[in-house]
Amino acid sequence: MSTPHHNEQQPPASADNTRGLSRRAVLAVAGAGIFGAATGVFTHKAVADNHAATPVNDTVPLFGKHQAGIATDAQDRMHIAAFDVTTESRDELIALLREWTSAIEQMVQGREVGESGATSGPYDAPPDDTGEALDLEAAHLTVTLGFGRSLFVKGEAARFGLDGRLPEELIDLPHFPGDMLEEERTGGDIVLQACADDPQVAVHAVRNLARIGFGKVRVRWSQIGFGRTSSTSTTQKTPRNLFGFKDGTASIKSQQTDVMDEHVWVSTGQGSQAWMAGGTYMVTRRIRMHIETWDRAPLREQEAIMGRTKKEGAPLSGGHEFTTPNFDLPGRSGPLIDVNSHVSIAHPTHNNGVHMLRRGFNYTDGSDGLGKLDAGLFFIAFVVDPRTHYVPMQTAMAKNDLLSEYLRHTGSGLFAVPPGISADQYIGQQLFDE
Repeated sequence: MSTPHHNEQQPPASADNTRGLSRRAVLAVAGAGIFGAATGVFTHKAVADNHAATPVNDTVPLFGKHQAGIATDAQDRMHIAAFDVTTESRDELIALLREWTSAIEQMVQGREVGESGATSGPYDAPPDDTGEALDLEAAHLTVTLGFGRSLFVKGEAARFGLDGRLPEELIDLPHFPGDMLEEERTGGDIVLQACADDPQVAVHAVRNLARIGFGKVRVRWSQIGFGRTSSTSTTQKTPRNLFGFKDGTASIKSQQTDVMDEHVWVSTGQGSQAWMAGGTYMVTRRIRMHIETWDRAPLREQEAIMGRTKKEGAPLSGGHEFTTPNFDLPGRSGPLIDVNSHVSIAHPTHNNGVHMLRRGFNYTDGSDGLGKLDAGLFFIAFVVDPRTHYVPMQTAMAKNDLLSEYLRHTGSGLFAVPPGISADQYIGQQLFDE
């Protein structure tokens, strides 16, 4: 997919290398330094001196106008989990959100959870922190929270005193053609998306938040992602999905503030609920890829399905990755870019000009009982209104996209992501404030 016209130039090389080293990476470099000293390449002291001269700065602020983990530079790892709220008490739910906010604030700073952490406190009581992130840095951890439609209503009855607070935009997503959704991978009252540059840091975050929520919430589904499939910044290179193609070329970049304001962030006076101003809507889809079938397809067929070259990611009409596709350029038997190719179906010019901020991840969950990989894309996108910015496009893709033959949608979710907070607030407070 191509980018908007004002981002036609190739973004600069990834700035990921400028991020602070994780402690795990530092230890690895230090070990290399010891070996290098023995071989005369370089000394451990030189590595230590170099590290001392480069202070680690791998934290992402929790507080701000918008929640972190949306426009933040996409990290390399993800653990996302949806929860069903089991308590019926509004006060208990608010207390949990306060406790979660406190724990998230500690974890994004690379600190242990609670007052006593993982190794202190009463010896005959469970520790406040589970401990698997000890000795690891913050790794740009972000935790993003959203509310599902089922948090507001159960049947026809309102929950938690939230009468009249349900956004009209927070719809039940329709059943798209070809959907094979599994109930245990779909929906949820609350979602927590933890992203980091270290997988253990992301898993630690969700694990501790689930532990804190015991008795008030239970995990409905969760997913671990091992590699981002889109870029949220012009400083990041476009990554590849498990089909080997560059993915998310047309995704909005955080530097495109005007586009973000129009297509991602709910503005004051916009939308059906004032408490959502500064927030956004998160679409999640677990998309299993038929890896083995795809791997047997000829390169010509793969590129025709995508509408892009596999090596460069350029549209088949010519140019480079960020060249605007020419959908009218004729080929031997019709347009050079097939009208039902993925790039054509998903392109903004064929979707009333709407854009979305994509933040998906590759995943693999081993193999199924038939010996095939259970792997694919965990699609995540943030939009200002899913009714206009997601449903029409997904409907068209499900009906006509040539790529759909190789995909199976097994999980789905839609969540209202409230705005960011200040230091004296808890995440989601705007919803519960009268």
